[in-house]
Amino acid sequence: MFSCVTQEGKMSWTVADAVDYKGFPADRSKTGGWVPAALILGIEVCERLSTMGIAVNLVTYLVGTMHLASATSANIVTDFMGTSFLLCLLGGFLADSFLGRYKTIAIFATIQTLGTGMLATVTKLPQLRPRPCHASATNTCEQASRFQMGILYVALYLIALGTGGLKSSVSGFGTDQFDEKDEKEKAHMAYFFNRFVFFISIGTLMAVTVLVYIQDEVGRSWGYGICSVTMSVAILIFLSGTKRYRYKKSSGSPIVHIFQVIVAAIRKRKIDLPYNLSMLYEDTPEVSRIYHTDQFRLLDKAAIATEGDFENGSSPNPWKLCSVTRVEEVKMMARLLPIWATTIIFWTTYAQMITFSVEQATTMERSIGNFQIPAGSLTVFFVVAIMITLAVYDRFTNLQRMAVGLVLSTMGMAAAALAESKRLSVARAVGRDTATLPISVFLLIPQFFLVGAGEAFIYTGQLDFFITKSPKGMKTMSTGLFLTTLSLGFFVSSFLVSVVKKVTATNGKHGWLADNINYGRLDYFYGLLAILSFINLGIYLICAVWYKPKNPKADVKMETFVNGSSADETC
Repeated sequence: MFSCVTQEGKMSWTVADAVDYKGFPADRSKTGGWVPAALILGIEVCERLSTMGIAVNLVTYLVGTMHLASATSANIVTDFMGTSFLLCLLGGFLADSFLGRYKTIAIFATIQTLGTGMLATVTKLPQLRPRPCHASATNTCEQASRFQMGILYVALYLIALGTGGLKSSVSGFGTDQFDEKDEKEKAHMAYFFNRFVFFISIGTLMAVTVLVYIQDEVGRSWGYGICSVTMSVAILIFLSGTKRYRYKKSSGSPIVHIFQVIVAAIRKRKIDLPYNLSMLYEDTPEVSRIYHTDQFRLLDKAAIATEGDFENGSSPNPWKLCSVTRVEEVKMMARLLPIWATTIIFWTTYAQMITFSVEQATTMERSIGNFQIPAGSLTVFFVVAIMITLAVYDRFTNLQRMAVGLVLSTMGMAAAALAESKRLSVARAVGRDTATLPISVFLLIPQFFLVGAGEAFIYTGQLDFFITKSPKGMKTMSTGLFLTTLSLGFFVSSFLVSVVKKVTATNGKHGWLADNINYGRLDYFYGLLAILSFINLGIYLICAVWYKPKNPKADVKMETFVNGSSADETC
C-alpha cells in the first residue's frame, strides 16, 4: 500500500481514518465510493421491505386469523415496532464497542432473516393458529392459545432484534465509504443521505403494495417467505463487497463516555468550581477541542482535577476526571433532549396508520372493478406522500422540517377523527355487524397523506438535526437517540390504547376502543391524539426557540489546564 501525500494540492491515495479489510490504510482508488455504498443501501431496502411488509398488515392477521381484540392487536404491532427501534441502541453499542459496523450488519441481518423464515413457517402451520370462524354480536371466536401466541412472539422478536441491530449501523457504514476531508466525496456523502431516504421509501412502497397483496391473496407464508429469501440474497450481495469497503476504527462507546462524565461529576458534586475556568482539565489536541460553555455547569465538575485522579502515571482515570471537551460533548447531547422529547408524539400518531387505520379499511368498500385493494395497501398513499414531499423538504432547516411534520400530523389526526365519525354513522345506519360498509375506503386518504407527508419532513429533519448537532465522536449515538423517538412513540401508543380502553370500557360498555371498532368511538381516540399533538407542537416551538447553538467567540482567550500545566487556547 502506498501513499502520495506531501505536496500541497496533491491528493492522498489513502484515506487517513479508514482501513481496508486487511487492516491496512484504505486505498482511495480501490475502496469506498458509490459501488460499496450501493451494496450497503441494498440491504437497508430489503430490511425495510421485510419490516414494513410485516408491520402494516400484521394487525389484520391478529384480528382476522388469531381472533384477538382490536386494541390488543394494535398494541402487539406497536410493541413490536417499538422494540425494533429501541434495540437500535443495543446494536449501536455493540458496533461501537466490540463488533464494528460491518460485522454488526452481517450478524443482525442474518438474525432478521431467521426471524422472517420462522414467521413464514408459523403462519403456514394450522396447528399454530385457532380454528377459522366468523365473529358477530352473538358469536365469539376462539382466540389463539398462549402457546400459539408464544411461538408467534418468538418469530416477531427475532425480527425485531435483527432490525434493531441492522438499522443502527447501515447509514453510518454507508457514510464511512466517503471521505469527509475530500470535497468531491463529501458531496457524494450528502447525496447518499438523500438517496438513502428515497430508496427506503421504495422498499416501503413495495412492501405495502406487492408484498401485502401476496399476503392477502396468495398466502401469509408466501409473503413472509419472500422477505426471508430477499434478505438472504441481500446478505450475500453485502458480503460480496467485503474487499471494497472502507472500515473506520472505533473510538469506544459514546454511552460509556457519557456515563463517565456523569459519574465523575456526581463524585465531585460537593467541590466548588474554580473561579478561573482555565484550571479545568483538558488534554484534547487543540484542533479537536470543544470550548467551554456555561450551560449545565454541574457537569463541569467532572473536569476538576483533584488528588488521586491520575492513578496510572500521566493518564487520568476517566471515571474520576474528564476533559473539558468530553464534558462539552455530553452537554451537546443534553441540549438535544428537549427536541428529542417533543418529536416522540409524532410517531405515536404514525402508529395509528399501521394499526387502527388499517383496521378501519377492512370494514370499508375497497373494490375497484373486480379488484379488491388489500386493507394494508392503503398505506401506499402514505408512501406516495413521503416521496412527493422529499422533492421540497430541503428548502427548510432541520428545525423547520420537524415543526412542519408536527403540524401535518396534527392535521392528519383531525382528519382521521372526521373520517371515522362518518364511517361510524354509516355503520349505525346499516348495522354494526355488516362485514363491508357501503362507504369508500378512499375516505381515509387524507389521514394517510397528511401523516405520510409529515413523516418525510420529520424523519429527514430529525436525522439531519441529530447527526449535525451532535459531537463528531457521537454520530452513531445520536442516530440511535433519533431512532428511540420512533420506539417511544410506538410504546406511548400502546400505553394510550391500554389507558383509554380501561377508562372508557366500564360497566359493560364497549368503550372507545371496542373489540369490534364498529361498536367503539375510535373518532374520539383520534380526536384525543389531535389535541395532544397540538399541545406538543406548542411545547416543541418553545424548545426550538430555546435551542440556539452557542459558537465559541474567537476573540476571547483563556488558559486551560493541560496535563497539569497551562496552555493558551481560543475560547
